Amino acid sequence: MTQVYFVGAGPGDPELITVKGLDVIRRAGVIIYAGSLVNVAVLAERRSDAQVHDSAGMTLEEVLEATLRGVAAGQTVARVHTGDPSLYGAIQEQIDALEAKGVACEVIPGVSSFTAAAAALRREFTLPAVSQTVILTRLEGRTPVPERERLESLAAHQASMCVFLSVQNIDEVARQLGRHYPPDTPVAVVQRASWPDEVCVRGTLADIAGKVKAARIGKTAQILVGRFLGGGYEKSRLYDKAFSHGHRTAEGGR
Repeated sequence: MTQVYFVGAGPGDPELITVKGLDVIRRAGVIIYAGSLVNVAVLAERRSDAQVHDSAGMTLEEVLEATLRGVAAGQTVARVHTGDPSLYGAIQEQIDALEAKGVACEVIPGVSSFTAAAAALRREFTLPAVSQTVILTRLEGRTPVPERERLESLAAHQASMCVFLSVQNIDEVARQLGRHYPPDTPVAVVQRASWPDEVCVRGTLADIAGKVKAARIGKTAQILVGRFLGGGYEKSRLYDKAFSHGHRTAEGGR
């Protein structure tokens, strides 16, 4: 029986957690949440007797120790991560350590900040004749990236791109992307997507760094890059009256 659940809490708005994730939080006897990013409001419906730990100041060993204590006590443990835990969540090392001790784990996906940022801008990443590919990446920092995954290499695709954990180095992001994307490529930076104090800054690759600095955005922001942020695209054939598919015959029977 599963005792440990890795729950995606969503990007910030407590209403964006999944029904399944909220159900786990409601019945968990132990909750370990990433307090530096997770909105504590997602824990509002927890049990009154639940033990709550903020992992922001904890080490991996301390997180595992708290988890295993809960398991030993027969409790359901909710390990609550921001956004979707599969993205930059450092969950694999936790799952592997727990499963090595025979602890069953389950991952409950959540709404990522990159999709929340697109929602804030009311834009679609995969526009016909514009882009059918989305790249999720980050600038190298204290956590390195493989050489083949450097921004300047990925930029060669000119796909829709979402850059995590990098806004503090917006100048370097713009410089590397500028190796392949044209200077007039639309860019948007969304800070704290879905939170009440959400901030959206729009610009181009040529001027976004200055605009981000003027807005004093230095963390918790998504950088979105690509022509999908512009105005031109083709309409989808999915709803085209002249296009047949498995659920609809085109007008005139074609």
